[in-house]
Amino acid sequence: MKIKVCGMRDPENMLDLAELKPDYMGLIFYPKSTRYVPHPDKTTLASLPGSICLTGVFVDAELELIIQKVMDYGLGALQLHGKESPEYCLQLKRKLRKLLPDRSVELIKAFGVDASFDFSICESYDEGVEYFLFDTKTPAHGGSGISFDWKILDYYHGEKQYFLSGGLSPENIKDLLNLETKKIYAVDLNSRFEILPGIKNMESLSSAFQILRAERIS
Repeated sequence: MKIKVCGMRDPENMLDLAELKPDYMGLIFYPKSTRYVPHPDKTTLASLPGSICLTGVFVDAELELIIQKVMDYGLGALQLHGKESPEYCLQLKRKLRKLLPDRSVELIKAFGVDASFDFSICESYDEGVEYFLFDTKTPAHGGSGISFDWKILDYYHGEKQYFLSGGLSPENIKDLLNLETKKIYAVDLNSRFEILPGIKNMESLSSAFQILRAERIS
């Protein structure tokens, strides 16, 4: 199970996080987010270990803007957190393959889920994305700190693995390990590990990393 820490924007905080060696580090390019980072510090990003996949988070953004951010900051993954259609995802993927034939950029389509969510919607995205992300359904497109009933995940019958997001916290991270599903590719840690929006508590994150990585070894 890989680990993604999202909503990073402070250079010093990013460097502190890098010492924990997350698999993914998320930068939010959605202007309405309290963790919005319009111009990440390039010097800081360049100093991060190559093992960390920089992930840009977007909400219904223009394709040209996304591509520009990929080129400017060397993003290795894109998290699409709005109402992006399957056609939008395919078009983005094809443009990126043409522009960057020597490296791949992972596409992650996020969905806000609740008890009424129809997981069959995901099938139409299979060709255009590498992973899904399931988050708590809120008007704010993530970062709410609210978890959803993980039993809902039993209704997902797709083949693709997914990121689990939405209210993961120091208090419930161990419960995650008891889930029967084997399709969780990564966990997404954000607001419940913060001191302030965009500033992470490294002590809390370190404890969570130890728990999750002990499970990875076992």
